[in-house]
Amino acid sequence: MEGFTAANVFWSVIILGLCILWAKIWQVMWLKPRRIRSMLLKQGIKGPEPHFFYGNFQQIKTIQSNFTQPDPHHGSSISHSAWVSSISPHLQQWAQQYGPVYLYSIMNQQHLYVGDPELMKAMNLQKSMDLGKPTYNSKSMEPLIGDGIIRANGPYWAHQRKLIAPEFFLNKAKHMLGLMEECATAMIRRWETQIESNGGVADISVDKDLKIVAADIISKACFGSSYSQGKQIFAKLKTLQESMSKQNIFFGIAHFRLLPTKSNKLIWRLQKEVETLILEIVNSRRKNGQGSAEKDLLQAMLENASNTDDLNLKNAYKIDKIIVDNCKNIYFAGQETTALTASWCLMLLALYPEWQQRIRTEILDICGDKITECLLDLDKLRQLKTLNMVIQETLRLYGPGVLTTREVFSDMKFGNITVPKGTNIWVFIPILHRDVENWGPDANEFRPERFSGSMAEACKYPQLYVPFGFGNRLCLGQTFATLQLKIVVSLLVSNFNFAVSPEYRHWPVNQMVLVPQHGIRLLVTKVNGN
Repeated sequence: MEGFTAANVFWSVIILGLCILWAKIWQVMWLKPRRIRSMLLKQGIKGPEPHFFYGNFQQIKTIQSNFTQPDPHHGSSISHSAWVSSISPHLQQWAQQYGPVYLYSIMNQQHLYVGDPELMKAMNLQKSMDLGKPTYNSKSMEPLIGDGIIRANGPYWAHQRKLIAPEFFLNKAKHMLGLMEECATAMIRRWETQIESNGGVADISVDKDLKIVAADIISKACFGSSYSQGKQIFAKLKTLQESMSKQNIFFGIAHFRLLPTKSNKLIWRLQKEVETLILEIVNSRRKNGQGSAEKDLLQAMLENASNTDDLNLKNAYKIDKIIVDNCKNIYFAGQETTALTASWCLMLLALYPEWQQRIRTEILDICGDKITECLLDLDKLRQLKTLNMVIQETLRLYGPGVLTTREVFSDMKFGNITVPKGTNIWVFIPILHRDVENWGPDANEFRPERFSGSMAEACKYPQLYVPFGFGNRLCLGQTFATLQLKIVVSLLVSNFNFAVSPEYRHWPVNQMVLVPQHGIRLLVTKVNGN
């Protein structure tokens, strides 16, 4: 009798557990998605019909497989818009079919595509922490950016912002102008040697060299005297980024990330190596005690994190995790994106040499023959209006961000639309930045003069210009990145002429950021008189 009772209890527990598991699966896979879709459909928001479990995933695969990839453009035939259709073609096809706001599904995740100006304006003005970064692919992104400020949400995000943001304010960033100039000058000397050894003209892959410069700058800014170790860290992070970009992490299908595949093993190894290298530098600083002579970003993070009482982060593991994750974030947001923007900027200047001359003339008018000293003066940098217009137009046409996403953590109202909790919002930046209704009939053309006045004069909806993100999640390093772009581009244009190499094949692709699939090859010569 006792055995029978024990068996009954055992099987009752098993059945109860299975019922609870089934109820959980039913809630996650059916009830929650159904609630989101029902609320949005009632407000007139439509989209492709999803299939149970897979959502619209199969339709996405079909659209992508049927998409005909155009040939890369060369020379004078380079288009600033033709390549856009190759990035997430399903998003663009559905926008044509359902309008600028529509609903689609990937497995149990419900996505709201937003390309409507008024809705974007409402989201841009929203400061609530209930609008944050999506959690469904956080685990997939963890090897690259961990729980750093790029991906964190709520109080944890606010805490990290409080620790890190002051280090990128103008009064701190301006002290880094010297190292920006130093690193750019080192590359200029290398290019001069190449030009001389090639008879006065060098065919240079400028994107590769600009990544080296950006890595040098961010390594010195972040790690100070340990910058050589920083360069090792960033080189491994670059390999890690390339490995992860081959996986479909943006679809949120991360179920295979725990399997010991060849790709996953490489990602795990690189993640461990990066974290070990960062902690070696951190522990070395700790041995020097508080008040180290180092005045870099790493030291600031270490001191700020150690001095905080917020969120019970006063234990070594959590402090180390904040530092490790945000060193990764600084690389991803600070090195790669700035180098790419500078590369695209030089490509555009090579296509439109009259803008090269306009920048040179402006620099000579403001700086005279003391260009280096002039560029270390913030007041002088602010006067370089032409340079600023070119950088703004580069960010519009070739900004590093391609897709920006948000998750709604409680029901929220944007304009006259109520977006239910759990909805993932997707914004496709290249389309926003080429909207003819907003930018005018020349939206696909390179016209820096559109930024000669205020942003309100440049376009109808300034909120649709989002190269550094939107809302309260604007890039913390915006000031640092802009200063770096101004220093590097102005020094290069002052010293060199740029033309498009016959070997250059123009085809931007999305690898988490907008990268030139075939690199950026330019013909580089010395400016007369230099």
